[in-house]
Amino acid sequence: MAIRKKTNKNPPVLSHEFIVQNHADIVSCMAMIFLLGLMFEITAKAAVIFVTLQYNVTIPATEEQSAETISLYHYGIKDLATIFFYMLVAIIIHAIIQEYVLDKINRKMHFSKTKHSKFNESGQLSAFYLFSCVWGTSILVSENYISDPTSLWRDYPHTLIPFQMKFFYILQLAYWFHAFPELYFQKTKKEDIFRQIVYIGLYLFHIAGAYLLNLTHLGLVLLVLHYFVEFLFHISRLFYFSDEKYQKGFSLWAVLFVLGRLLTLILSVLTFGFGLARAEDQQLNFSTGNFNILAVRYSKIGS
Repeated sequence: MAIRKKTNKNPPVLSHEFIVQNHADIVSCMAMIFLLGLMFEITAKAAVIFVTLQYNVTIPATEEQSAETISLYHYGIKDLATIFFYMLVAIIIHAIIQEYVLDKINRKMHFSKTKHSKFNESGQLSAFYLFSCVWGTSILVSENYISDPTSLWRDYPHTLIPFQMKFFYILQLAYWFHAFPELYFQKTKKEDIFRQIVYIGLYLFHIAGAYLLNLTHLGLVLLVLHYFVEFLFHISRLFYFSDEKYQKGFSLWAVLFVLGRLLTLILSVLTFGFGLARAEDQQLNFSTGNFNILAVRYSKIGS
């Protein structure tokens, strides 16, 4: 998919300006290489590692369940390849939203450079948070995690997860990894780079922690809760940029922020201090994916 920004100057090929202006086209070509690889037998085995989810386990259905088999997934080193491919996809989608939505609004509103940068940030994040909230909530409902809170810790470790949940975590990691090259593509100010790196790093730390420690059930609930509050903040900031008298959204966000943090603490304490603390198996075991030990529980509550 070609995405080109109009410019009166043609910067030298492979110069910094050339890469910034044409990064979406370059990344699109890279993604197409993997997709074309699926069409040829000699490259299909390698390409499929990048494009599709790996580590599928087929479980025969029990008599109580339907006659169909159940496909579940666990994680492994090949997930890095899948994350890389969808990181490329995230860069492309980022460029589409920027050029065909945010840039058009910016030209109409005539924002200052500071507001322009913040508007773009909130526009991108609000779209991502909304998408993640809707998708995450649908998983919570379909897997009955909301109606049965004990599922957050029952049958831990949750080494096998359904397709939707694994794909959700893969895309979450891919999105936040894509934010690193975006610092270069969006020409982020030097004084803002460190703050952005810490911000991105914290998301990756918590999401990867839930994924690798087999705490995907709790991680999904907390992510949806956190993303909803963050979505409200960024959508309120978008309205504020269009009308500086608009403050109602921030007032609601302030209340929900406190309630969200309180609910996050309650769910974390229930899971680590009550559910997992009473589990019979509290031995560190890498082969079974069991990380239910005191040090891990306390560190996760603290984080």
